[in-house]
Amino acid sequence: MPLFKNSDFEEKLAAERKQAEERDTERRAVKFGFPYLNLISVKVPTELKAMALVPEADARVAKICPLQLVGKKLIVAAFDPALPAAAKIIENLKIKYEVTVYVASENGLNHGWNHYQYVPKEQAEITGSIEISQTELEKIKKQIIALKDLTAAVGQTASAATSELAEIILGGALALKASDIHLEPAAKDNGVIRLRLDGLLFTVFENLPIKTYSRLISRIKLLSNLKLNIENEAQDGRFTVKNENRDIEIRVSVIPSEFGQTAVLRILDPISLKTELAELGWRADDLAIVQKELKKPNGLILNTGPTGSGKTTTLYAFLKAIIKPEIKIITIEDPIEYHLPGISQTQVDPAAGYTFASGLRSILRQDPDVVLVGEIRDQETAEIALNASLTGHLVFSTLHTNNAAGAIPRLIDLKTQNQTIAAGLNLIIAQRLIRRLCPQCKKKKTPDGALENKIREFLKTLPSRVDQKSFADFEIFEPAGCAACNQLGYQGRISIFELLIVDEKIEEVIAAGPSELVLQKMAIAQGMVTIQADGLLKVLSGISSFEEIERVTGPIAWPS
Repeated sequence: MPLFKNSDFEEKLAAERKQAEERDTERRAVKFGFPYLNLISVKVPTELKAMALVPEADARVAKICPLQLVGKKLIVAAFDPALPAAAKIIENLKIKYEVTVYVASENGLNHGWNHYQYVPKEQAEITGSIEISQTELEKIKKQIIALKDLTAAVGQTASAATSELAEIILGGALALKASDIHLEPAAKDNGVIRLRLDGLLFTVFENLPIKTYSRLISRIKLLSNLKLNIENEAQDGRFTVKNENRDIEIRVSVIPSEFGQTAVLRILDPISLKTELAELGWRADDLAIVQKELKKPNGLILNTGPTGSGKTTTLYAFLKAIIKPEIKIITIEDPIEYHLPGISQTQVDPAAGYTFASGLRSILRQDPDVVLVGEIRDQETAEIALNASLTGHLVFSTLHTNNAAGAIPRLIDLKTQNQTIAAGLNLIIAQRLIRRLCPQCKKKKTPDGALENKIREFLKTLPSRVDQKSFADFEIFEPAGCAACNQLGYQGRISIFELLIVDEKIEEVIAAGPSELVLQKMAIAQGMVTIQADGLLKVLSGISSFEEIERVTGPIAWPS
């Protein structure tokens, strides 16, 4: 036991240890390629509104600390930005904010975390996230197997706390694999809850008291960081459903309507994202064409179709199919729907002047090999995308047209030069989503003589690249309905496609400014299988039904 206690010596030793830790942190910052920040000796204005963006427990696990929020510019300190927990939080913050990351010591972070005690509870709750544990989610899945189960659960919870009602609706939507939740005021005294399942809307609850409905809308707006006192303007936001297995992004749109505010919640569940090319529904011959085009070092591949037809999912599948360490891939999206590892994803921000056109121009200065442009909307974006495809870049994008042939007249309408279109385009895809027949209850249907003759004549019109033998002994099924598919007869969706290859003959026609009809006829003559024909082949494969193909593509045009 020492004869005396040298407090000065101990204090000096502790100070030296802290200085050594800061010197080590400064070296780590250089190694990581981030600026260094001493949170103790430098007076950093730690702001409660910044800290409220990340719950304290999450911040401590990830070893990060939000420090300052000015407009959309957010400063964050991190022990190691590459730590998986830290990287995940930083990426989520980048969805809404311009994030600058500094490297700080653990001792400095402890100093910053001490400020969490001053964050008001009500402010700390506005984190843009709601937690549903895996245990709770599994419990909800066992309770809610069909739509009627969710209807009953909402009825029992309608008078409970609003947060509990929101959790039941979100958990039920996840359990039923819904893509959207629609909240609509039907009259002055009640609201309606609907879910979109496999592309169709179904009513869950019709008579939600208007006071409960209004509180539910406010809860959704609170989670989405939307202005609660604004009711006569459209607002867009998003929040996260946190789960042990994954984070589920919820994209929110709120608009004013006759009897109040209408909200649509788009569910972006990573589990529902099919990014393997083979899983999307390609026939073998079409898949071979796509894979060949993906191996090209440059050119533009366009995917066309209406909103909700699966275009973005297909483009993500393209990225996943070609990603490798040797190439740089950058995207510009509106918004970023799913986060893909190994790819630099950016999001348009018109308020900051970061549009598809300006963003694409900036991206090209980053020397990428592959670029994904979420959508071509105007002449400037079209021209930059096509010129990029002519200067050694492989470019993916989408365009809103009804079929593949319609993409070329649409680009011409945008005042893009015909020669540039012809030289830059490699492949145009048109896409739709059709419902799959429920594998547990679909029933076989024997076609009558007239229908069988139509099918046989249709098969004769297909190009030689389609495997005719696989359809020689076709079987047709129709929906029935069971507990597994909510008595709908369908479960899940699959894509149908048509591919227009821009070869030398098509290039020559484009130069003359052709009509959509001329291009369509020429593409079919050269072996294109139309989107409806691909759908019919899905029927003959036992995947879907004639009724579903007509619902999505219109009356069937049988060969005359």
